[in-house]
Amino acid sequence: MKQHKPLLLSLALTALLLSGCATAAGSVTAPPEPPTPVASTASTGDGHTDSHGGGHHGKSSAPAATIEGPSDAAKMVCGDQPMDRLTAILDLEQDPHTINDWADSTFTCTYHLNEGDLVISVKEAKDKATALTYFDAMQALAKNATPIEGLANLGFPAYETADGSAVFQKDSFILHVDAADLPATLGPENITRNALAYQLSTTILACWIEHP
Repeated sequence: MKQHKPLLLSLALTALLLSGCATAAGSVTAPPEPPTPVASTASTGDGHTDSHGGGHHGKSSAPAATIEGPSDAAKMVCGDQPMDRLTAILDLEQDPHTINDWADSTFTCTYHLNEGDLVISVKEAKDKATALTYFDAMQALAKNATPIEGLANLGFPAYETADGSAVFQKDSFILHVDAADLPATLGPENITRNALAYQLSTTILACWIEHP
């Protein structure tokens, strides 16, 4: 198994984030909105939405995933918790610009960083068995895939790739954090792109565990 140097820190952060996600979710009091808007933001056309740094994303209330839009859980990949974690790790002065997309039952949030694009996506399958089948196919096709095992996978099927991707399957979701477009190390602490992908994955999983 590939070792994760920030593992103990990540597990501790996960415990802290559980309460953080609960607080954030509990503060949402707005009535349900139509499912078509998938995030804050002006449309860029072709099913995309667009947002700029300085604000947080993905707190609108919507029903479960439909052909019109993703579930609230999927939209968390472009929400406060991963955004705050990303800006903290990289010591960014403001939130990066993001673009969201919903297609083929997959919600994708692309974070535009100075060093390149960070892409986080969630495939929403019809059930857990279908999601696991899709996950297994992804792992079989991935180049240089290494299973994430033991405490590091938080109890979920997971793997990483040498080029900076982390993939987890939880219930009917397949989470894919793709940092392959980023340099090998980045930020003031020279974090590896693999470690960044892993830490953002566990941040999102913590929110899903708290709010399945």
